[in-house]
Amino acid sequence: MIAIIDYGVGNLFSLKSSFAAIGADAFVSRNLAEIAAADKIVLPGVGAFGDAAAKLRDCGMAQVVTAEAGRGKPLLGICLGMQLLFEKSYEYGEHEGLGLIPGEICPIRSQIPAGLKIPHIGWNALQFTKKPSRLFRYIKDGDFVYFVHSFSGMHCDESVIATAEYGAPLVAAVESKNVFGCQFHPEKSGEVGLSILKAFCDAEVEKC
Repeated sequence: MIAIIDYGVGNLFSLKSSFAAIGADAFVSRNLAEIAAADKIVLPGVGAFGDAAAKLRDCGMAQVVTAEAGRGKPLLGICLGMQLLFEKSYEYGEHEGLGLIPGEICPIRSQIPAGLKIPHIGWNALQFTKKPSRLFRYIKDGDFVYFVHSFSGMHCDESVIATAEYGAPLVAAVESKNVFGCQFHPEKSGEVGLSILKAFCDAEVEKC
């Protein structure tokens, strides 16, 4: 059973539909006990980091997410949800994240050539940075996924499992034991995205 966290800032319907398309049992919830009881957790997100982090903490979900991840339960952050896994963000100020992935979220303007548009919107090829992650077991290097973002991970080399080229290599996905993050939207990335979600469904609990 996969819990998709509802804290008011996620693309919930598309995600639930994508899991249904691969035959996975997923549900949307803001109930802390239900989320804690799930086998796996998905943290979606769109919008501003500071607002989303505050909502997570105010409703008690931040504590549940970090506790369950600490027990080895597979956790997948998507787009802003991935960014929230980091230690901090510099999106319109400085904001504390969940601290599950070492590193920071910074504007992509500081990382790419001046002529490129922001936000970065569109299809880009994944470039694996290490041996294929468990998250990519059913896809291949160079497969395309869909991005919409203006901020990106930095100072997180140990956790980076894929980048995408947008004038410079930007962090596309991260992994640290049972914690996974996709800067792109697998639920909007066709068969490749569904294969990534299936790989997450097949991820085992990490022994702590």
